[in-house]
Amino acid sequence: MDSAVYALIVNACIAGLFATAFAIVRVSYPEQRYVSWFVLAYIVGGLTPLSELGVRLTDLTAPFVIASYGSFLLSIVMLQAGLAGLAGRATPRGLLIALLVFGVAVRAAIWDGPRNALWYELVYQAPFMLGAGLSTLIAVDAVRRRRGGLWLALAIASAMMTAHFLVKPFFAATFGSGSTAKSYASSSYALFSQATGGVLIVTAGLLTLLLVVQAAMGRSISESETDPLTGVANRRGFERRSIPLVVAAREKSQPLAAILFDIDHFKRVNDSYGHATGDAVLHAFATMLTERLPASAVIARLGGEEFVAVLDRTTLRGAWLAAQSVRATIPAIGAHLPPITVSAGLAILEPGDTLNSLIDRADRWAYDAKRSGRNRICPVPEPVVDAQSLRTA
Repeated sequence: MDSAVYALIVNACIAGLFATAFAIVRVSYPEQRYVSWFVLAYIVGGLTPLSELGVRLTDLTAPFVIASYGSFLLSIVMLQAGLAGLAGRATPRGLLIALLVFGVAVRAAIWDGPRNALWYELVYQAPFMLGAGLSTLIAVDAVRRRRGGLWLALAIASAMMTAHFLVKPFFAATFGSGSTAKSYASSSYALFSQATGGVLIVTAGLLTLLLVVQAAMGRSISESETDPLTGVANRRGFERRSIPLVVAAREKSQPLAAILFDIDHFKRVNDSYGHATGDAVLHAFATMLTERLPASAVIARLGGEEFVAVLDRTTLRGAWLAAQSVRATIPAIGAHLPPITVSAGLAILEPGDTLNSLIDRADRWAYDAKRSGRNRICPVPEPVVDAQSLRTA
């Protein structure tokens, strides 16, 4: 058994392992539907080396040649669909169908063409080159959207795969790929193709698998740190995202503020309108917070009708203005919802503060706001107090 046959067997086994790994991820994380494309791609792709073995070991070359080319082309198309889903993009169905049709048309057109001729080999590899190029574009787009270093590695691997398909025709024209499909399996070109292709496939497959697992774990972490009713962070997510802001503010000597919001008389809303309406109020208020507060703010629901926001690079006056913006917008929270008001407490980061002590101080000010008549923000910064005094006078 020669080296090329060994390479074919190894590639078939590798495809099976990847198909199994992706299938395990798909079963473990059912919401990651795009992973099904990777499972199918490696199952179908595994037929390519097996078909190549069929060409070598049987006299029925034509069916196996068709199966080899078709399975590889279809697996390339499926991989693009999976990568698009993994990158958070819509599946480019039209483009992938066009690539599939192009590949079939090209193979049919050169079926009796002169093997080892450079133009023949270039045309033969063109669909695969385009597929690998599309993988590169998807990965580069993900890198530009700052989706992580693994995407950069995948972009490089995909670019190398594209170059691989570009180089193969020149290798075939120079060293020969066999005068027939059967003689191909024992050619030096076959060994080069299967060995280098196998290394690149393993590299790209491992990077893709890591990205899939990373996305699945990230989604699980996000779900465990998100309040299901309002869509903002829960206490666990709030602490994980806010503590780095506190540390950074202290290290850079920058201001940081916390705002604690408490919806006034929320129990009356539940008692008078029902819990479904109360839930709608909480959801609408959380949506308002995300719309009115800065994009860098960490917003969370601490429980019940209490919400908190941590604003980096924000002074007490800046926090008051942000909270006032929320309070002033509440009348427009929704015509279908009962009218509500909110009390808020402010606190700025002080030397020796922890996140808990900062929030505790904001909570005490929110209590003072309620005790002072509700529908207000405490404390009021001095410049704001002076401006209000001037208007009163």
